[in-house]
Amino acid sequence: MRQVLARSTLLSLVLTVMLPVARSQAHRDTRVPANMPSEAELRDPPRTWIDKDTGHRVVRLTDEPESASFYFNVNAYTPDGQEMIYTTPEGISVLNLTTLKTRSVVKGRVHTIVVGHMTPSVFYIKPDDNELYKTNVDTGATTMLAKVPLNGNIATVNADETLAAGTYDEVNEPDKQFGHNGGHAGADGAQTSPLLQAENKGEMMVRRLAARIPLVLYTLNLKTGKVTPLLHSTDWINHLLFSPADPQLLMYCHEGPWQSVDRIWTIHTDGTHNELMHKRTMAMEIAGHEFWNWQGDTIFYDLQTPKGQDFWLATLKPATGERTWYHMDRNEWSIHFNVSKDGSLMAGDGGDPGQVAKAPDGEWIYLFRPELVRNIGIANKDFIVPGVLRSEKLVNMSKHNYALEPNVRFTPDMKMIIFRSNMFGPTYVFGVEIAKAVN
Repeated sequence: MRQVLARSTLLSLVLTVMLPVARSQAHRDTRVPANMPSEAELRDPPRTWIDKDTGHRVVRLTDEPESASFYFNVNAYTPDGQEMIYTTPEGISVLNLTTLKTRSVVKGRVHTIVVGHMTPSVFYIKPDDNELYKTNVDTGATTMLAKVPLNGNIATVNADETLAAGTYDEVNEPDKQFGHNGGHAGADGAQTSPLLQAENKGEMMVRRLAARIPLVLYTLNLKTGKVTPLLHSTDWINHLLFSPADPQLLMYCHEGPWQSVDRIWTIHTDGTHNELMHKRTMAMEIAGHEFWNWQGDTIFYDLQTPKGQDFWLATLKPATGERTWYHMDRNEWSIHFNVSKDGSLMAGDGGDPGQVAKAPDGEWIYLFRPELVRNIGIANKDFIVPGVLRSEKLVNMSKHNYALEPNVRFTPDMKMIIFRSNMFGPTYVFGVEIAKAVN
């Protein structure tokens, strides 16, 4: 009994220091897995193992407790594809994807934004002065770029690294805010990533949407500091993400409970072409957790018709309007999806029974091979192209507490899927090899 209490106390301490955060749709209730890590795993988590249920090798990529990979749709790779940036309680570090060696590049309390698509630079905000910086991860050279507007934030940087985008409130009403993604300071002033979802997330999202706080969607010129408003709104605007290829194309969302909003939009940086990307056709249809493919010409998103009943990974090409919907089983639905560099593979991070899919066996990291359904009927260029996802389980996540979103992403060489997990107590960054291990 004493050992059980000690183990329970240790895990409770681990989960307590991980600050809750509000991110996107409230999919879940908070539950701790029944299959908890052993005391030995909590003290010394394994560096690598072959998952006995899947035959795939898993590698722990970081040593720092509470280290974390980026949010699933935010670029974390240097332009040459050789390194990945991640966060630690002490700041920002780099992982060499070939040698798996790591090094620290930024120390202190910061809020990471994105890794540049043109230069090996990580963009971040120092909350103490609310200024936007970039640091070259090869040379360490650091540049202060601009002051963030009052009551504002920066969420994304464009493909040629000339503009950032964010929102700022036109009135200061902090008590009505939902919260912000990113770093917060711990008691010692070091960065602690707020990784866990808040238990009352759904309630907070409803309140924030109803607050109708006037805000401005804007761009920030990274050379001159000029602020250019694109859109005034009393809707809740969130999850801004520039196309990785088109410097003038910005995706954003109307945030809130997904069934209550038309979520996915794009706008050009001159303020034109403000367009809804998915228009629902049934009550309680929801779409969200949107992301760009590597080429920046296709938007992917989670689609449910209706919510919690029928599950798709949908795609849209904004330039042509072409749409494809890939169907999946309830257990295969994932909090987040992602796509490989060449588009041939997709991935998902699964979910526990408390998520929107109520999946009885969904706690896995999945690899998906997409297949289009052959059309032997009427052809119409305006039809949605149907497809299915053929799944393979890569990692058993039954020890993972899904209050932490794993946030899957492919490595640029498509050999590994990277995710974060608390399966051994503290959060670490892991990778699972796509090819099965050879005994």
